Amino acid sequence: MKSLMDMIPARFRRSTAVVPVVRLSGVIGAATPLRPGLSLSGVAKLLDKAFATKNAKAVALLINSPGGSPVQSRQIFLRIRQLAAEKKLPVLAFVEDVAASGGYMIACAADEIFVDPSSIVGSIGVVGGTFGFQELIRKIGIERRLYTAGERKATLDPFLPENPDDVARIKALQREIHTIFIALVKGSRGARLTGADDVLFSGEYWAGESGIALGLADAVGDLRSTLRARFGDKVDMPVIAPPTGLLAGLLGRKSGAGVELALDGLGGLPEQLISALETRVIWAKYGF
Repeated sequence: MKSLMDMIPARFRRSTAVVPVVRLSGVIGAATPLRPGLSLSGVAKLLDKAFATKNAKAVALLINSPGGSPVQSRQIFLRIRQLAAEKKLPVLAFVEDVAASGGYMIACAADEIFVDPSSIVGSIGVVGGTFGFQELIRKIGIERRLYTAGERKATLDPFLPENPDDVARIKALQREIHTIFIALVKGSRGARLTGADDVLFSGEYWAGESGIALGLADAVGDLRSTLRARFGDKVDMPVIAPPTGLLAGLLGRKSGAGVELALDGLGGLPEQLISALETRVIWAKYGF
């Protein structure tokens, strides 16, 4: 009988605790043709599968993200909280290199947040930017011709001089989004937050132990050690990942993934390079 039981995968044995693991890694929302960013549509099925795992005692999130789209960040946060409530399962987040900005927003979906001493957490703020090319096109003799319906349609156009009214409107929009972010963090972390608002929500970020001191994280801990200490040495930690190999290729073609690259050819290269550069800049902000 013992030999027969040993042949059964650990996650299907009633006596074995199971904690499915979902990796959430990358810039949120942003994407290049070969490196899609995190989005709700991309992780929804993985989250559904993790929370539906038989004998699950909790769900673990491995997070490594410098942030990105506030909308996608909040949508992923909400889906995790909805599933946790439906399945009545605790959620544990483990920060790898970075959980900053939108990455930290997703981490707040967990009941507990664990970090490495060298992890970076925080950056609770909103940032946006553009370029100003109006002098460049003037010097090289290019005339800008722009036609719009709607007086604000060309807001922050990089080929026009900066308009103070446009800047004021963008800053007001950022403050509104920032307020939503702050409310989410306070609702998640509650009384565990110990830092002053003007410190916590300034956009600053901290290493792991400083983040713990401020209440942004709960403890230092890695995935394996923490789950074994909590659920026993035999805890099963299946990684819930997207399909790979031939199946992934078939699914990708079915959904249209990779078609844009094939159709655009070299014509899409500049946009791809700019997208890749923007992604690199976001990671570089945190030293990675």
